[in-house]
Amino acid sequence: MTATIHSSPTHEATDRFSSSSSASSSSLRLSLAPAGSAPALLDGAWWPRCRDLGAELPSLTAVLDPLWGRITRVTVNPTHWPAVPRKVPVAGHVVKVGWFLNEQDPHELLLLSYRMGRWNLLVVPPQTPAVSAAWLMAAASDPLGTSTASRLMEQAAGLRTVYETDRAEEAAWDSEGGHEPRDPTARPRIPTVTAGLPHQPAGW
Repeated sequence: MTATIHSSPTHEATDRFSSSSSASSSSLRLSLAPAGSAPALLDGAWWPRCRDLGAELPSLTAVLDPLWGRITRVTVNPTHWPAVPRKVPVAGHVVKVGWFLNEQDPHELLLLSYRMGRWNLLVVPPQTPAVSAAWLMAAASDPLGTSTASRLMEQAAGLRTVYETDRAEEAAWDSEGGHEPRDPTARPRIPTVTAGLPHQPAGW
């Protein structure tokens, strides 16, 4: 179930990531692959509000501990994290934090639970526009997904570029009256490719 999971004790889930509910400061912006689905490269996505692990990890582990077992260790690639603390106190225990520069995808968070397993989450950059973030969270929680975290970030950037190019062409067309035939030698509009990927959100 792809869901926005709230950090309150009685967290509720919706069928689809909702950018409106994620705007609330009380919600944890997290999307997970369906329970029991076939192993994939990613187990979901997390959209933190800042790059402060000490401030962001407690709310994340508060939700994941009951689902996956107590999270005991987290690793990141330090490329996008200004500081990587060695330990972060969370509810009832301490999470050890490590980093790998070359071995770990810079857009991925690895979580380990002692004797329970490991999980990989795409980290959506905090400043990402809501529409792009929604697409990334849906794609990362797709149980049939085969893309790495960095690959999904590249695809999202490409889709955004196509969307902005189309919007610019439409604006230019409208400003010129929108009734003259287009130049037959002009570049045709590039179709949005979604084969094998989650449905593209409206308004991309």
